[in-house]
Amino acid sequence: MAGFLAMLKQSTLVHLCFAISFFTSGLIINTVQCILYVGLKPFNKRLYRTIGYYLCYSFYSQLVFLADWWSDTKLIVYISDEDMKYCGVEHVLLLMNHTYEIDWLIGWMFCEKVRVLGNCKAYAKKVIQYIPTIGWAWKFAEFVFLERSFEKDREIIGRQINEILDYPDPVWLLLNAEGTRFTEQKHEASVKFAKEKGMVPLKHHLIPRTKGFTASLPFLRKKCPAVLDIQLAISKDTPVKPTIFNILNGKPITAHMCVRRFPIETLPEREEDAAVWVQELFREKDRMQDSFHRHGNFFTDSGIAERPQVTLHRRPATLVNTAFWVAATLTPMLYYLVKLLFSGEILYFSIGAGIIFAFYMLMVKAIGMSKISKASSYGAQKLKNGHSNDEHQAPELGVGEPSKTK
Repeated sequence: MAGFLAMLKQSTLVHLCFAISFFTSGLIINTVQCILYVGLKPFNKRLYRTIGYYLCYSFYSQLVFLADWWSDTKLIVYISDEDMKYCGVEHVLLLMNHTYEIDWLIGWMFCEKVRVLGNCKAYAKKVIQYIPTIGWAWKFAEFVFLERSFEKDREIIGRQINEILDYPDPVWLLLNAEGTRFTEQKHEASVKFAKEKGMVPLKHHLIPRTKGFTASLPFLRKKCPAVLDIQLAISKDTPVKPTIFNILNGKPITAHMCVRRFPIETLPEREEDAAVWVQELFREKDRMQDSFHRHGNFFTDSGIAERPQVTLHRRPATLVNTAFWVAATLTPMLYYLVKLLFSGEILYFSIGAGIIFAFYMLMVKAIGMSKISKASSYGAQKLKNGHSNDEHQAPELGVGEPSKTK
């Protein structure tokens, strides 16, 4: 039985069925979002956002289902009892290391368990809003989409944060300060950048870009009570590498996450001091990551106070939601696809085959986008022409590739 289940989870046909259900449900959700955006938001923004929470949750939680139920991935959280009391009850800005292909999905697992998944938002490149399903969902959910100009982005950040902090329920806003996912090549560029600037190179992270954070901080002080630092680590010796493909194949991964809350009033007021605070935070995160890989925990020689381990169990909601969408979308889709394929007409057969091929390519493209090799560069412009990209490049703002979250 176990062997058959493993074979089923690794079946391309099963993966294709999930892709059909996921993307079809995404288009349905996008359509409802669009109708509400035009017909409801101008008249009742609060109700629009409340309904939008459940629409986004219904979409995102299908991916959390893959981690929680399909692959039985485990998330071990280290957090103080005091900090845990605030999770899911207040607006927060998230700062998270960008190390793994699935770090965004692990983050979503945590958000789902503290019941803020539908209100997860992030700083993202403007181009992402044009990507069907996920990009459109993010656009209607009022993500912070940024340009390549810092002067324009400063205005966008202020406007969007003010909008987001008006939400009726807690919002978790993710800023990837490293700007792109960690690779050895990008780490070399980061080390070179640090040495040129007289900074301390990091061993397990890229040097964080601080302008996105410092530009956000004045607007966050009004209604955002805290910054949450999340340090995610996965053992280098794990037999199952942390990739979307392994999750899709039902292979379990164990992830460790240390969560620390910093009240917003404790952060420096001056922009220069706030930038120093972020740099120091990442030096702490680097020591935590080094401690984890040396000793199997974040605390042994990092200088960070130990936090108790908390077990957050998977919730049935993601399973029920995914089962609903599978039944609602696959039943009619497969019925009409079978009719097209076995109609006996070349034209209808070609249409059916084309639809299946389109869904397959969507699945392949989505998996490919999450791969580390597809991540944006770090300091590429600087290395190419010898000039710093500090002032005008998206990585300076902590904006990464599509696969994060937020």
